[in-house]
Amino acid sequence: MRLPPLVAVLLLVCVAALLNLRTAGGQGSNTSTGFVAPVAMDLPDYLRPATDPAFGTSFVRITKPGALGNGVVCGPKYCSHRYSSAQAWNADQTLLLLDNGCNGMCFLDGHTYVALFSRKRGGECEWHPRSAELMICVQGRTISTWAPRTNQEEILFTSTAYHDLRFGPSKGNPSRDGSRIAVRAVRKDGTDVVFAYDLNQRLKFPDIDLARVPGTTSSCTISPLGAYILCFQNLVDGTEQRAIFAVDGTLHQRWTDHHRPGHGDLTVDEDGSEVYVGISKSSPDKFQIIKRRLSDGKATSLTAYGQAEHASTRALVRGDWVFLSYGGDPDEVSANPGWAPYAREVIALRIDGSGAIRRIVQTRNPPSDYWSETHASPSPDGSQVIWSSNWGTPGGPVYEFVARLDWGERQNPKEVVANDQP
Repeated sequence: MRLPPLVAVLLLVCVAALLNLRTAGGQGSNTSTGFVAPVAMDLPDYLRPATDPAFGTSFVRITKPGALGNGVVCGPKYCSHRYSSAQAWNADQTLLLLDNGCNGMCFLDGHTYVALFSRKRGGECEWHPRSAELMICVQGRTISTWAPRTNQEEILFTSTAYHDLRFGPSKGNPSRDGSRIAVRAVRKDGTDVVFAYDLNQRLKFPDIDLARVPGTTSSCTISPLGAYILCFQNLVDGTEQRAIFAVDGTLHQRWTDHHRPGHGDLTVDEDGSEVYVGISKSSPDKFQIIKRRLSDGKATSLTAYGQAEHASTRALVRGDWVFLSYGGDPDEVSANPGWAPYAREVIALRIDGSGAIRRIVQTRNPPSDYWSETHASPSPDGSQVIWSSNWGTPGGPVYEFVARLDWGERQNPKEVVANDQP
C-alpha cells in the first residue's frame, strides 16, 4: 500500500526526529532544557555496561566492595577517585587511578576498568598532563617524577632548607604543559611559604611568605599557563578568600569576598585569559556558576541560581567546558522554575557565556557525607567522566561510575541553551 505523499513525508520527519533524539541521548546530549525528574534504575552490575534512562548515556560501574583482582581491594564504605579537580586518568587514558578507600593507589585499565595493580607510597602525586607514564610527586623534602607501572622515581629537587613539602595540598595541579607546579613548604626558619618550581629547567622560583595575606592558607596551585599561583585563605570568621601571586612573588590581587568562587577548577578562556570556574557563595551571584579572571578579578555569571556542588575543568583538550556535579533535592528544584534545572545530575557547561550544556547522567545520589559526594571529573579529552554515588542509599556503599561521551557531532554544534540566564 502506497502512502499519500504528505503522510509519507511526515512519517520520514518523525522517524528522523526519533533517530536524532536517540543518537543525541546516547552521546549524553539530552535535548531537554528544563527539569528532568529522577528516573528509577536498579544498581548496574559491576563492569556491565548500562544506559541512563533519562539521558541515554552509556556508563559502567567500575567498583564494588572487596577484591577487584590483581591485588586491588576496595573498602566496604567507598572506593573512588580523589577529587573533582584532580585528574583521574593519565595523559593517554590507559590508566585510571582510584585512591580513596582503596588499598593504596589503585590503578585500573583506563578503558575497560579492569584492576591492574596497586602501589603504596607517601606524599602527593598528580598525573603529568603530557607524559602518560609519569606522575609528579611531592613529599617531605623532595619533588620527583614517578612511573607507577615500573615504580621508578627520579628526584628533581631536594633541599635541607625546606621540609613538609606539599602539592597543594589536595587541590594542586601542574600547569597545562606539565612544566610548573606550586609547592607549599615550611622553611627552616619556620616560615610557611609557597614557591613555583619548573620541572623542565629544575628551577625553583622565589619563596612567597604566606603571612603576607590574612588567614590560614589551605591550599595553593599553579595556574594553567604557569604565570600565577592561586592560594585559598581561610579567615577566622569563616570567610574563604583567594590570593593570586605572580610566580616571581608579587601579590597580584586578592579576592576578599567569601568563596567567590569555590569548589572549582582553573582553565583558559577562549580569549586566552586564565580563569577560575566554580560556585559562588556571595552576592551578587550567590549559588551561581561563575568564572573569574586571574588577571583582573572580573567575574562572569554562567548559570542561574542552582544546587551545583563541584566543578572540574580536567578535560584539558576541551578547556572551554566545565563539568558540574549537581546535588539538591529534586522536589525543591522542580518547584523553583527560575533555578538552574538540575538535581542529582552531572552536566557539562560551556564557559563562553552562551549557556550551552550537555546533560550527562542522573547520579541517584542523595546527600550523606563527604565521601558520597559525586565529585564528577572528566578524562583529558572529555570522552569519559568519573563520578561517585551511593545509589539511593544514604550511608550505604559508595560506588564509582564512568560515563562515556561522544563529541564527534560537535563539529556542527547543536548544544542546548538553558539555565534561565538573565
